[in-house]
Amino acid sequence: MLGDVSFRVSCRAAVQGEFDRAVALLHSFAYAAAADAFRQVGEHDPGCAMAHWGVAMSGFHQLWQPPVAAGFYAEGKMEIVRATKIGAATARERKFIEAARLIFADPALPYGKRALAYERAMDDLARQNKDDTEVQVFYALALLANASPSDQTHSRQKQAADLLEPLFRTQPRHPGIAHYLIHACDNGELASRGLEAARLYAQIAPSAPHALHMPSHIFTRLGLWENSISSNTAAEGAAHRAGDVAEELHAMDYLVYAYLQTGQDREAAKVIERLKAMPQLDGRDFKIAYASTAMPVRYLVERRQWAEAAEIAVPTGVPVHVSAIVLWARGIGAARSGDQAGAQKAILELESAERQLHAQGDTYWATQVGIMTSEVKAWKAQASKHLGEAATWLRSAADREDGVEKLPVTPGPIVPAREQLGDLLMEQGHPELAATEYRAALANAPGRRAAVRGLAMAQRLP
Repeated sequence: MLGDVSFRVSCRAAVQGEFDRAVALLHSFAYAAAADAFRQVGEHDPGCAMAHWGVAMSGFHQLWQPPVAAGFYAEGKMEIVRATKIGAATARERKFIEAARLIFADPALPYGKRALAYERAMDDLARQNKDDTEVQVFYALALLANASPSDQTHSRQKQAADLLEPLFRTQPRHPGIAHYLIHACDNGELASRGLEAARLYAQIAPSAPHALHMPSHIFTRLGLWENSISSNTAAEGAAHRAGDVAEELHAMDYLVYAYLQTGQDREAAKVIERLKAMPQLDGRDFKIAYASTAMPVRYLVERRQWAEAAEIAVPTGVPVHVSAIVLWARGIGAARSGDQAGAQKAILELESAERQLHAQGDTYWATQVGIMTSEVKAWKAQASKHLGEAATWLRSAADREDGVEKLPVTPGPIVPAREQLGDLLMEQGHPELAATEYRAALANAPGRRAAVRGLAMAQRLP
């Protein structure tokens, strides 16, 4: 069960149902299964150019990192060449193929420029096909792929939501509409707009593990922890049965996060035990690397097990911005358990990671690592009784973090900087100031257990 999709193509009538199913898989980010399904369409109808478009699009993961795996560029380009050589029978199909060609034509061109060119091509196609659901849905996804994490107006997300909401009212069982509405609303400002889609998406496409997980993005934004637990329990099981390790870990990470917010620490620990029992994981895959690294860090830091956090082993073979999460935990743990040398070592390593990310042109993650570095500096200063310096570092981190959205693969920071600022001010004996920061933290991340408790404590103190 994958939902209802009708993507009309000029291929043989006998493969139309197969093609629709392949597109439904694509809309629920079941990329490997979608590629196989599109290849099957091509086998059954060698003259179907759009089958090759579909294979190429199955390798274009617009909301994940990296959007196109380095090893897929040549294959994606070849599929577009094949589609072009076969020739599509309609202008609409040719423009779908041409738009995809912009992604695979020149991998030396920065991805951001190729993605913007793809968005413009889809914009033109959408203007020419205003009543075509699939055109509008794929255009909405292109908008979301280019939404800037630093745009606090969420302009592209709103544009996508405005396209999708009317379609959702008339086609409530379309998997792409519900899925991309959730992504459009995966921010503090718009989360409530995505709740209806979140409640329905798992019912639309229960055969897709990602569809079972995806509602929890909205549940997490709204602090609906039991809903998130139900969503990710189902997603973890479905992904495990499907052999989709990345999706399984993604659900497990959100599950640990939700369990910790409800005080179900033993259940969170059980998830981490399942993680430890998994065979060798491919740390080159960001989705796998992030989730497998973040889970044990979350468990220790959320429970304030500072000495244990200071001893977490730094993973090898993972991207630098993933290993930075452990360096941060080690630094925070060291600072808060009195190990000044350990905290300083983590600061130097985080600064090195930030420089490396800047050199790679990865501004987003360089910013995130810079925020983490400031947090460690703040807690090190606090431990040294440099109270003003500590507050300055942590307020700077909170202000910067407030100006940058999270990426879809993460539930959010391990502990929001604004919440940490509340903790710091409580330790410094300023409950009124701490209460202000806790309220701001809860406005951005409703229902976080530590912030709720911190605010209650701050309000009880004179």
